[in-house]
Amino acid sequence: MNKDQVISEFIDAGALLEGHFILSSGLHSSKYLQCALALSDPSRAKRLSSALSEKIKEKIKEKIDLIVSPAMGGVIIGHEIARNLNVPFVFLERVNGAFELRRGFSIKPGLKCLLVEDIVTTGLSSNESMEVVNNYGGEIVGEACLIDRSCGKAKLDTELVSLTSFDIPTFDSDNIPKELINVPAIKPGSRNIT
Repeated sequence: MNKDQVISEFIDAGALLEGHFILSSGLHSSKYLQCALALSDPSRAKRLSSALSEKIKEKIKEKIDLIVSPAMGGVIIGHEIARNLNVPFVFLERVNGAFELRRGFSIKPGLKCLLVEDIVTTGLSSNESMEVVNNYGGEIVGEACLIDRSCGKAKLDTELVSLTSFDIPTFDSDNIPKELINVPAIKPGSRNIT
């Protein structure tokens, strides 16, 4: 699946939104990729996850024992990748601002873990998730995502495999362009949901 096909999947789902958005990273953007909406159609989720799974098989040569995803954004795609690779899946949840395992999930020491997210912008959630995996004694063998908004610039402690990169400009809150400054900002992400 090439970049145009991936972006078309989001457009067809009505999941490439335009406006003024505050991303989970705190950065502002005129476009937002709503992965939950794109993945709400099981056929589309299957197409996207199958394509990403094939890239994972090409790029990640180590054995994968477990898929780990941060909630909320990584849950659907993480589960789909786990199904495609036929390995177990767990997700991390934020409790008082920090990721942790809940719901009886565990990561046994020595397990080879692939982190799976929907979108990577700055790598903050990724690095927080990797820290949890490391604290349990798991070994991160790589990370995969549908779309790398950083276009390879996210500071990660592992290799990132993305279905595609999509360069959507982001802005600090003190550097918002004139065309966005008077547009009401929407915060669609899940980082601060309680």
